[in-house]
Amino acid sequence: MTATHHSSNDDNRTRQLRADCESCFGLCCVALPFSASSDFPVDKPAGQPCGHLQENFRCSVHSQLRNLGYRGCTVFDCFGAGQKISQVTYKGPDWRTHPDSATDMHSAFLAMRAIHELMWYVNEVLDRTSAHSLHKEAADKLRELERLSLQSADELGTLDTFALRDEISPLLMKTSELIRAEGKQSHHPSLGRKPRKIGRGTDQIGANLQGADLRGENMRGAFLIAADLSGADLRWADLIGADLRDANLCAADLRESLFLTQFQVNAAIGDARTKLPPTLERPQHWAN
Repeated sequence: MTATHHSSNDDNRTRQLRADCESCFGLCCVALPFSASSDFPVDKPAGQPCGHLQENFRCSVHSQLRNLGYRGCTVFDCFGAGQKISQVTYKGPDWRTHPDSATDMHSAFLAMRAIHELMWYVNEVLDRTSAHSLHKEAADKLRELERLSLQSADELGTLDTFALRDEISPLLMKTSELIRAEGKQSHHPSLGRKPRKIGRGTDQIGANLQGADLRGENMRGAFLIAADLSGADLRWADLIGADLRDANLCAADLRESLFLTQFQVNAAIGDARTKLPPTLERPQHWAN
């Protein structure tokens, strides 16, 4: 059995983990700080609304963000935490009409994003047919994460998200080892590609990995900033926490890569030839 996705429940499980800005109070535009850099043209402290945030919580320069230097806004993904806080935790009242709730709402948003990110990873375990031996454990973890996500804002604000990550990490590691091993055993040699070894957390900034065979590699936390991964085969590679900022993914194959997120894809450079998992969307700023 190859390490493929189990797609029948994919949309149902991940729908709540996709950002829906129309149902959010612009929380990422307020709660998060940013500094003048290649990603933002100005400084903004946490808790202060961005100057482009309108009264209706929509961005007044949304269609021009990258041209105006707000590249970071086009990269960020909240995993659906914004609408969860706005519509479920607070059930509609926003921080403008209830300013006393603003600080707690922002703290809860950050905790919810961490919970939803972990839910994204655990959902992937459930969507991998080859990880069927771990599905019961994953289902138990997902139920606990869902319970935590329905807590009050006060409870969310005091949640130890680092401890929560440590609790989920062993499941993700076991999944990674299982899928990567099975993927390596099942695939045939890749003609014309050079097998490469990329260790966990290694520095590959600006590395030339064009056309590399990286199937089944453990690339967790690897620094791949501005690396050339064009045409590379990244199926079954574990990419959790890998820094893909400005990495060239043109014509790369990531269809079966492990624990890849929209946030990572948004930060990279790709084109119409880039093959993505079905759970992820092709960023609008990518080349056609």
